[in-house]
Amino acid sequence: MSVLPLIFTSGWASGINAYAVVLLLGVFGATGLSDDVPSALQRPEVLIAAGVLFVCEAVADKVPYVDSVWDTAHTVIRPVAGAWIGALLAGQSGSLSDITAGLVGGGTALASHLVKTGTRMAVNTSPEPVSNMLVSLAEDLGVAGLVTFAVFHPLAAAVIAAVLLLAGVVVVTFLISRIRRYLRRRARRREERRQAVRAEAPPG
Repeated sequence: MSVLPLIFTSGWASGINAYAVVLLLGVFGATGLSDDVPSALQRPEVLIAAGVLFVCEAVADKVPYVDSVWDTAHTVIRPVAGAWIGALLAGQSGSLSDITAGLVGGGTALASHLVKTGTRMAVNTSPEPVSNMLVSLAEDLGVAGLVTFAVFHPLAAAVIAAVLLLAGVVVVTFLISRIRRYLRRRARRREERRQAVRAEAPPG
């Protein structure tokens, strides 16, 4: 079977939490649960780094506004990770070119990252922090569950990932007004901070 479904699903998951994808795939490969995981993802230093960064993301992802800053910083990291994982998976199977796999993995990761970023902006328009934690937990569990499922049932997992991606695009489309409100609020806060700094600055 082609490795393309696994690449698509790992790309979708990388756009949400790339460190979790690297960690999960690496553990599956290192424990012998899957022969499709490249050795590069099983290296101890890769697993340790992914584990530490996963913990950092798990914390940052649940704090209002910090999560959006974290997402912005990962606009390049997540698509690159999706492309890297896709190319490694293609090289392991030999059934797909590295360039094609990188484009699929990176493109899918970028799409799901944009959906996640837009959703988080909308969630941050709510004054309470509980919604951030619930959304973050749902994302973590969704990534873990779907990547695990993809290792054993790649085609079915890819169909689920495609449905989730499409549903996410639809949801973000409906949330655009809330996202715009969030951006206006953030711009207003920045301007208030600038004015506060000017007011505190000594004359002359």
